[in-house]
Amino acid sequence: MSEQEVQAVFAIEKLYVKDLSVEVPNSPQIFLERETPEIGVQLTTQSGPIADGVYETIVKATVTAKLGDKVMFLVEAAQAGIFRITDIPEDQLEPVLGIGCPNIVFPYLRETVSDLVGRAGFPPVLLNPVNFEALYMQQKQTAPASPASH
Repeated sequence: MSEQEVQAVFAIEKLYVKDLSVEVPNSPQIFLERETPEIGVQLTTQSGPIADGVYETIVKATVTAKLGDKVMFLVEAAQAGIFRITDIPEDQLEPVLGIGCPNIVFPYLRETVSDLVGRAGFPPVLLNPVNFEALYMQQKQTAPASPASH
């Protein structure tokens, strides 16, 4: 088979919740509060191989709602996907794992967080859209350049 006949493969094998927790440390009194909390969101991504041509991407969100120094709720959710990726040039694999896969996983994470916050008794929190390409480029700029990168 010539190089031109090789077809790249990108397939979603599975999307799933990898880790999930919710804490409401000041309940039940916190439910009597009527002020709008300050919401903080931390988002991380990671990808890695799990088998030959198979990769896992995890997008994790930590959402904290506070009223002053009181925590209303703390939600940690890790949404993951298993992707079959073969015959993609090595220089294109990293962007696929750092941008493409998180873009697929993120809407599921967003739904999971919103649903969990609602089930905890609070108005749903909708995570803002994320530009994973900008995050990826930012990480590339902060990572040390390899000597053979020219």
